[in-house]
Amino acid sequence: MRYTLDDLLTLMAVLRDPDQGCPWDIRQDWDSIVPHTLEETYEVADAIERRAFDELPGELGDLLFQVVYYARFGEEEGRFDFNDVVHTLTAKMLRRHPHVFPDGTLASRRPPGVDPDALEQRHIKHNWESLKARERDQRTRSSASVLDDIPLTLPALSRAAKLGKRAAGAGLDAPDTRAALERIRGELDDLEQTLDAGSEPGTEQRVGNLLFAVTGLARRLNADPEQCLRGASGRFESRFRRLEHALAEQGLRPSQVSLDELQHHWHIAGMEDTT
Repeated sequence: MRYTLDDLLTLMAVLRDPDQGCPWDIRQDWDSIVPHTLEETYEVADAIERRAFDELPGELGDLLFQVVYYARFGEEEGRFDFNDVVHTLTAKMLRRHPHVFPDGTLASRRPPGVDPDALEQRHIKHNWESLKARERDQRTRSSASVLDDIPLTLPALSRAAKLGKRAAGAGLDAPDTRAALERIRGELDDLEQTLDAGSEPGTEQRVGNLLFAVTGLARRLNADPEQCLRGASGRFESRFRRLEHALAEQGLRPSQVSLDELQHHWHIAGMEDTT
C-alpha cells in the first residue's frame, strides 16, 4: 500500500484533533513550527550537497510536512487550506512562465518547433523579475520600500544578497565588477584603520560591511554567496579532517603540535584538493 497526499492531510487532521490527537502536535502554533521548518530546509540542502539521494525522499517529506502543518493552522482558523496553497502556487507559476504557458493556462503551450534553448535567456529573466516586482507591488501598495518583504529569518548572507539585489534594481549598484572589487578594498581599508586605532566596538560593524560588500561582488559574478560559503566551509572541513588524520597516524592531535607544523600539514592536505 502506498499512501497519498490525501492520507497525509488526514494524518495531520488527526494529529491536531483536540480529543484524539497527539498532545505535542496539538500544542504547536505558527511560531513554534518555524524553527523546525528552517531546520528541515537545511537538512534537504545538506542531503543534496552530500548527494545522499537515498535520504532525500525522507528529508523532502519532512519539509513537506511543515507545509502541511501551516496549511492545517490556516484551515483551523478559517484562513486557507492546503488546496488554496496549491492553487496559489500554480497560478503564480503560470503567470511567471508566459514563455511556456502563453495563454496563462495550464493547458496552453508555446508553438511547436520553438527550441527552448533558443529563447533569449535575458528576456526570460527580465520577464521573471518584472512579474515578481509586479506581485510585490500588489502585496505592498501601501509600503514605501522595495525591501519590505525580504524575510528577517533568512540566513544573513542570503538576506544581504537579496537586499543588495533589490537596491540594485532600484538603481543603487556598483557599475561593474571592478567597482564591486573596489568597494571590498575600501571596506578592508576601513577595517584596517579601525584595528590600528584600537576601536574594538567598531570592528564588528566593519567586518559586517566587508561581508556585505562581498555579497555584492558575488551577485555581480552570478554566484550565490550562501552556496559559495557553504562550499568553502565544506572544503575547509575536508582539508582539516585530512590534517587531523595525518597527525593521528603519528599519535598526535592538532593542539599538541606547533603552528609551523600545523601549517605544514595544512599545506600537504591542501595539495590533495589540486590533484
